[in-house]
Amino acid sequence: MRWRKLGLVWRPEGAAAWARTHAMLPTPWRLNERVVRVYVTCLDDKGRGRPGYVDVDAQDPARVLATSSQPLLDVGARGAFDDNGVAPLSVVAGPAGSLYLYYAGFELCTAIRYRIFTGLAVSEDGGHSFRRHARVPVLDRSDAELYFRCGTFVMRDGGRYRMWYIAGSDWTDVEGKELPVYSLKYLESEDGIRWPSSGGSAMEIALADEHGFGRPWVVQRGPREYEMYYSIRSRSRAAYRPGYARSCDGLNWTRDDAAVGLDVSPSGFDSAALMYMATIDIDGRTYCFYNGNEFGRDGFGAAELVA
Repeated sequence: MRWRKLGLVWRPEGAAAWARTHAMLPTPWRLNERVVRVYVTCLDDKGRGRPGYVDVDAQDPARVLATSSQPLLDVGARGAFDDNGVAPLSVVAGPAGSLYLYYAGFELCTAIRYRIFTGLAVSEDGGHSFRRHARVPVLDRSDAELYFRCGTFVMRDGGRYRMWYIAGSDWTDVEGKELPVYSLKYLESEDGIRWPSSGGSAMEIALADEHGFGRPWVVQRGPREYEMYYSIRSRSRAAYRPGYARSCDGLNWTRDDAAVGLDVSPSGFDSAALMYMATIDIDGRTYCFYNGNEFGRDGFGAAELVA
């Protein structure tokens, strides 16, 4: 694959109290023929994330049309799993014309640094507003997946919902800093709300240098043709890099990270890191949105697949 970078698309101006910095985890959804809505999370002065949106031109995804003036969801109630931040992960069609937004909920801890579980918000107006499905996560901690059940991508496939996500129950020391260890898992659900307590392995960490994956993004190209974009966290590099895999069933994956064709730039907002690729097909073209340095500190960028 070969991508043509379109540059930095958007960063918060910093005037709004809920959106001082960052535009993390860009999550595109085709709002209508003209508009792609990119859900992102911005951070306040305390580093807590709240999701908003950036509308871009479907024919020119680097052109911003509108942005949300208020967050779509506030942080959770004190002591809830998402009381220190909410970040969008994937959007999928729900029942009766609704939309399901799966999000990461961040919770600070004392014995460990943090936990991240998956919540669900529902829109009844086409993605303009959302309400929490519940104050508790749809992917909560379990005996097999104790600290992390997040990074969720969900696809609706006939009468079932298919989920790829990251899960883990361990931490590792990287140059004196405690960092999470997790692998990619897979689950299925009949309603997109009730999920099993642990998933089957989708892809394990294969290299001794790696200790985790970032949010997967799965694309089905045909009945037996799947692609997955994900981010790789390693000990030798301080920041994520993109990865790529193929599958004939969405269950068994063959890694081909070199084929992803997108990497850091010599300078600019994505000079030290490139992560959280999320693709969308628009009228025969494929675009991706992604974060760069420091988890999207300077906003999110876009690229077009050219070969």
